[in-house]
Amino acid sequence: MISVCITTYNGEKYIKEQLDSIICQINDDDEIIVSDDGSTDATLNIIAEYNDKRIKVFHHDSSLITTKFPLDKPTHNFEYALTKAHGDIIFLCDQDDVWIEGKVKKMVAALNDSYLAIHDCIVTDSNLVTIAESYFKLIRIHKGVISNIIKASYLGCCMAFRKEILNLALPFPKTKVGHDLWLGVIADAKFNTTLVHEPLIYYRKHDGSMTPSGNKSKYSLYFKIKYRLTIIKEIIKLYLNIR
Repeated sequence: MISVCITTYNGEKYIKEQLDSIICQINDDDEIIVSDDGSTDATLNIIAEYNDKRIKVFHHDSSLITTKFPLDKPTHNFEYALTKAHGDIIFLCDQDDVWIEGKVKKMVAALNDSYLAIHDCIVTDSNLVTIAESYFKLIRIHKGVISNIIKASYLGCCMAFRKEILNLALPFPKTKVGHDLWLGVIADAKFNTTLVHEPLIYYRKHDGSMTPSGNKSKYSLYFKIKYRLTIIKEIIKLYLNIR
């Protein structure tokens, strides 16, 4: 069984195109977990119009996240979605991308020999006009705990992994660790990771994007150091089994 975990927040502009690209690739016994962060537009109405038993909508209470780190709300929205997933294989998914035909089959095949797989993607603007043919080349993709602490290169929307990863990943650290980096370093530290060098989604970059991946960081040196120390602390706790 496959679980596709999508987080939404005011995604009416793109959510139908994204769901259409997913539904045609999954089976009748798979599921799409939608965790909504309090949308006030037509996002939930659009989802309801599918009337598809595979789509299960949950409501994440973002008011419980009181920290100022901008990625904390989407990170813990993903965490909430993952707690609702029942699949043996789990895909992470943003609300505004488009999956390329064959993504599910190719990623499931990649997980025959690994616990987490990350594929390449085509970076586009809001109208799906190509900005970069390969995110891997743009970011200089690299595996490994230390190298990703120094410079994070994993994108959650390009990830699929076996459910065993969640035994260590949940609960997420409370603050300042992005969900994709956290899942990636756990896979690198405790399991194994495969890179799939083929673009399998159109990855939209626009003003409403929640993550700065592929862009120059806007954070201060102080913040970057503090962020990395937080990650190191959480990884040490992981190794010592004191989380």
